[in-house]
Amino acid sequence: MGASTDSAVNVIPLEDFGGLHPDPNLTYAADLVASLKKGEHDFGAAFDGDGDRNMILGRDAFFVTPSDSLAVLAANLDCIPYFKKTGVKGYARSMPTGGAVDRVAESTGKEFFEVPTGWKYFGNLMDAGRLSLCGEESFGTGSDHIREKDGVWAALAWLSVLAAKSSSNSIPSIKDILMNHWSKYGRNFFTRYDYESCEADPCNKMMADLEAKVTDPSFVGKELVSPVNGKVFRVKAGDNFCYTDPIDGSIAKKQGIRVIFEDGSRVIFRLSGTGSSGATVRLYIDSYESDTSKHCLSAESMLKPLVEVALQLSRLREFTGRNEPTVIT
Repeated sequence: MGASTDSAVNVIPLEDFGGLHPDPNLTYAADLVASLKKGEHDFGAAFDGDGDRNMILGRDAFFVTPSDSLAVLAANLDCIPYFKKTGVKGYARSMPTGGAVDRVAESTGKEFFEVPTGWKYFGNLMDAGRLSLCGEESFGTGSDHIREKDGVWAALAWLSVLAAKSSSNSIPSIKDILMNHWSKYGRNFFTRYDYESCEADPCNKMMADLEAKVTDPSFVGKELVSPVNGKVFRVKAGDNFCYTDPIDGSIAKKQGIRVIFEDGSRVIFRLSGTGSSGATVRLYIDSYESDTSKHCLSAESMLKPLVEVALQLSRLREFTGRNEPTVIT
């Protein structure tokens, strides 16, 4: 590819990952973030230990969320030689993942699937010839060339998009590509709060209370007011996500409590690891914004009103005893 050998760092396989954490995110790939912030490089990619997950960065460490990465690739599959040969079938994302790709599917008239967390659900759709591109918010992206997420492929796909959009006079930045994408489709601001090592019993009680609340028929139409700025979120639907596989008919129940608002925003609660080592509560916030003047605002500021609505609705602070999450991604 013509890149110098020092463009690749931490590439020697080691049993302990060289003392580093293998996950590719802004926290654990801090060295890459610092390097991109110098403004000397236009593109950066981080992978986990086996290369199946990825994080994409642009000049000045411009961060591409996994949800946006999936959507941008979906909107530009005609730039990738593989899809010029095979054609484009459908798109899919895991349920907690931000809904950016949904709008691309709607615009292009392609089939779209929202599936539970777990790559096997994507595989069934691929085997049936109904899925070309998929992804999840935990930095996984993949296509039907294999039945697993492929971070290295995702980085190469991004480079294909950059190459296709470049001319002899100019090369678009990662930020340029995202800004153009948002101007056409709008932006889904997204974040995930993880509350780790919580006491299991209170967390189970929280989820049970929350499910009873959001599945009550009277919940639809309720107006939830944010204490941050007084913004009103009107409830469109609430459920505990259930998925019926369109290929084999299998049913996956209780995959996460969802509250969907009339403006397209969503809050999702999932609970895992309720054994003796403690429980992890994951709160996902997905908020859509069509106003181009707000697309460059920080995700933290844009999502804060909805975060507070979710925390009040669930009484998460009360049940977990935590005022702040362990990790924010």
